Amino acid sequence: MDKAGKAVALKELEGIFEASGSVVVTHYTGLSVAEMTGLRRKLLENGGKLKVVKNRIAKIALAGKGGDAAANMFSGQVAIAYAEEPSAAAKVTTDFAKENSKLKLVGALMGNDVMDAAGVDVLAKMPSREELIATVVVRLLGQASQIVQRVNAPGQQLAGAIDAIREKAAA
Repeated sequence: MDKAGKAVALKELEGIFEASGSVVVTHYTGLSVAEMTGLRRKLLENGGKLKVVKNRIAKIALAGKGGDAAANMFSGQVAIAYAEEPSAAAKVTTDFAKENSKLKLVGALMGNDVMDAAGVDVLAKMPSREELIATVVVRLLGQASQIVQRVNAPGQQLAGAIDAIREKAAA
């Protein structure tokens, strides 16, 4: 890779580290091209991407984020999986690693936070943004219906009392 290519790769990695919700670092030694393509396809379906990176350029692109722990993840044959949704890349790579033992989860980066492989598993189990929004909406709707019931309750009680008085007067 020439100097211009390295500069482009550096800018691209800086953008990935800055804009991604999370970046999952993996070792892909032994994966076939078909297996890598399958992983890429699964990531694309979930809004993520996979990129094989040069370790030296990745360490420079980190610009000190995450300290030595982040820099130490970049050794050997490294590919990064990233997505705007923080848990998307972690879910796909964790599922793929369970099916294929050749893919090793090294860790993940979320902003300045560094996680080990166990942290990636925890991140993979987190609900997605859409799931969290749906949960909040359901809870808000439930609360709104309870508010309506409580606001209507005194009126219903008053109507019941008036109806009882009317029946008593008619009798």
